[in-house]
Amino acid sequence: MTREAAPVAPTQGLEPGRSVQRIPMWDTARFLAVTLVVIGHAIQRQTGASEHALALYTFIYAFHMPAFGVISGYFSSAATPTADRMKRTITDIVVPYIIMQTIWTVVQAVVEGGKQFNPTQPTWTLWFLLALGIFRLILPYLAQLRWPLFWAVVFSIGVGYFDNVDSTLSLSRAISLLPFFLVGWQVKQWGVFDRWYDAPRRTVVRVRIVAAAVFAAWAVSCAVWIPQFKEFDLHHWFFYDDSYSGLGEDAWWAGAVRLGLMLLAAVLTASFLLLVPRRRVWITRFGAATMYVYLLHTFVLYPIRESGVLAGEHSAWPYVLLMVVVACAVSLFLAQPFVRRGMRWLLEPKVDWLFRKEPVA
Repeated sequence: MTREAAPVAPTQGLEPGRSVQRIPMWDTARFLAVTLVVIGHAIQRQTGASEHALALYTFIYAFHMPAFGVISGYFSSAATPTADRMKRTITDIVVPYIIMQTIWTVVQAVVEGGKQFNPTQPTWTLWFLLALGIFRLILPYLAQLRWPLFWAVVFSIGVGYFDNVDSTLSLSRAISLLPFFLVGWQVKQWGVFDRWYDAPRRTVVRVRIVAAAVFAAWAVSCAVWIPQFKEFDLHHWFFYDDSYSGLGEDAWWAGAVRLGLMLLAAVLTASFLLLVPRRRVWITRFGAATMYVYLLHTFVLYPIRESGVLAGEHSAWPYVLLMVVVACAVSLFLAQPFVRRGMRWLLEPKVDWLFRKEPVA
């Protein structure tokens, strides 16, 4: 398969609108993944009264952030950070985080009252920006170890036993989701998807039948066993945020539950990526705008969520379906070029003044 070439630059799961190596499959995967994020946030308020909404929510949350972790890891480098890469971490992660955290602090203070600016406690979706920064910071160190993926899994399972590792600076989620980031980086080293791009059509069809069957099995499980999943509070396990005791399971074997859910997420994420078209499709061009969709969709959904309209009879399945349609429309709208042009000043501000000039040799 011919890949779309462009100048190479560091990339991440939430791709800013900069010049990067464009591979159609990954751009499509980015946009589909961020659309799943928007759908999940759109129907969240309906999950309390609707098992249909909760089933869909559980289906999505089992793999959508692990998928972002894999995508981020695939395009990350374990090489010694250069000055340019360190600056990109500041401009792509730190600066947007501070800007958006400030804006959300003001919005919530006005709407909800009593909100104080606290950059150590990310608001709503902003936790993933900090997690990305942590991933990129520690990858060069993990890459020096034997079996880095094994250690990432150990850290992820082990952190759940510590109540003092919480949402401060997204540390709990960053450590918990680290294995998926490492999987993405590792499969890039193994050249797994390089072989997938060029796999014969017969092989692709067979693999995708299996991947579709995996998705179908998980969808049926969510539909049939949602009362049991609700009783166990399963969807909260997929947040990768609370300790095991915070999730109501402080037994010694709680780590085995996380391991099982991580394996489920890995299988679903692999199935998701294998089902993504390898060639360009009509949504591929939106893959470079995922940062805009991710950071801006919350402003569109926030008034709807806070109005209380997504409750009672508005939690019935036709309204759940309506919110899915609304979420897809929001995702498509925010990925449009005119949105990126209009909001670049906010999400990708020019901050050259932050950096010192390179010393003259």
